[in-house]
Amino acid sequence: MRLVQLTVPTGKRETILDTLDERGIDYVVSDETSSREYTAVVYFPLPDAAVEPVLDEVQNAGIDEDAYTVVVDAETVVSRRFQALREEYEDGDVGSDRISRQELQAEADDLTPSFPVYAVMTIISAVVATAGLLLDSPAVVVGSMVIAPLIGPALGASVGTVIDDEELFVESVTYQILGVVLAIAAAAIFALVVRMTNIVPPDLVLANVGEISERLAPDLLSLAIALGAGIAGVVSIATGTSVALVGVMIAAALIPPAGVAGITLAWGQPTAAIGATVLVLVNLLSVNLAGLLTLWYAGYRPENLFSLGETEQRVRHRIVGLVVIVLVFAVFLGGITYASYETGNFEQDARDEVEQVLAQDQYERYQLLEFQVVLDDDYPFRNPDRVIVTIGGPPGETAPELADTLHERVNRHADGSVNVEVRYVEVLERGDQ
Repeated sequence: MRLVQLTVPTGKRETILDTLDERGIDYVVSDETSSREYTAVVYFPLPDAAVEPVLDEVQNAGIDEDAYTVVVDAETVVSRRFQALREEYEDGDVGSDRISRQELQAEADDLTPSFPVYAVMTIISAVVATAGLLLDSPAVVVGSMVIAPLIGPALGASVGTVIDDEELFVESVTYQILGVVLAIAAAAIFALVVRMTNIVPPDLVLANVGEISERLAPDLLSLAIALGAGIAGVVSIATGTSVALVGVMIAAALIPPAGVAGITLAWGQPTAAIGATVLVLVNLLSVNLAGLLTLWYAGYRPENLFSLGETEQRVRHRIVGLVVIVLVFAVFLGGITYASYETGNFEQDARDEVEQVLAQDQYERYQLLEFQVVLDDDYPFRNPDRVIVTIGGPPGETAPELADTLHERVNRHADGSVNVEVRYVEVLERGDQ
């Protein structure tokens, strides 16, 4: 529910009150004596879904943009006429739950801080995320998402497009681009300082850090995270509910990958930064695409109906452009996903071959203790480089021909040559005779 406070220009009092009466809207009028331009202030409650059409109709009756219109939350309204008004406008669909176009625009503006604040908070968030990634601490990484001010610009571009506010659109896009650049640069500088001062082990292997490795070779599931964050963000802002948790979701799609990209650059591994950078870009574009589609589906249109056709064309072009770019990145992520799938199949097939060989009679005294597939460093499309087979057997016994046999059997399932390393561990068994 909303309470609208509307200033009435001179000569428009009767017209506006007649409009409210025709709509069956309860109102209270107080005389305005502070200015000759306005004669009264009208207060009236409205259901959320009624704010936009009523304000549009009142504006058509003579309220210009220079007049004051204030819309605030109303906790409780006790009125039979208000209940009838709610039944008229609320029909249970998406449009009946959304806030007005005017409130949406104000909400998008409020969610975007001034640029100095935005830049400082983004840099701090990236630095905290980088520290959490190097420490392999999920809790610290989540904490970095909480302080990231990304939800405003991420959704502002979509809002600006559908309501024909090009100034908001350009500002939001600029914020997003600069935010990504600042996040990656801050992460790279901080990680370089950490590495040069030996705060982390100098021989740290990034692929062995869980929080980092999962973002070096992202897969198609990353798209689901970004699209879900975009839709949830728009639904939250459009229905007037809390956007704090959704902001964390959007930050989760952007800040940690940006931190990983900065870390790999600081470690002198630009090829390893490809996957993380692509992940940042595809997530950013997916959030914008999901937001744009959701807002248009929810029924938001520009205030000026004469610009509706032009806005529809602009929305269509931007949706097509975003879809094409996201699909290009999706193909890239699909390639990584397929490479991961092939690696998984190879690992299973190679393990089966090792188990079959050890099941033969001549190797009955040996048992498989550990099986490991080591991937190469060709990010983001990593392939098996070697297989380590740890075998337990009687003390002092080895089977020199076993390595050759396993090498031949394992490489049947590899696209290229994969080295096989066999390690023997003495197994002593003691028990009652």
